[in-house]
Amino acid sequence: MSFPKFLVADNTDSPDAIFIVHTEFPAFILNLENDEVKWLDDISDENEGDLTKALEGLISEAEDFYQREVDRYNL
Repeated sequence: MSFPKFLVADNTDSPDAIFIVHTEFPAFILNLENDEVKWLDDISDENEGDLTKALEGLISEAEDFYQREVDRYNL
C-alpha cells in the first residue's frame, strides 16, 4: 500500500491539536498547535548541515500542505 507524502491527523485526547504526518524518510509528526516535531526515523547518522536544511524544507512543506487542505475544505 502506498501513502501520500503528508497526512492530516487529530485525536480526541488532544482536542486543540492538529497533526501532520510525513510518511517518507525522515518520517515525523508535526503538532501544529505548538510546532513540536516527533521524529519517527533515526536521523542521527545524517550529515547535520544537510539534514537541518532538508528538515526545515519538509516542515515548511507540511505547513503548506495543511493550508492547502484547509483551503479545499472551505470551498
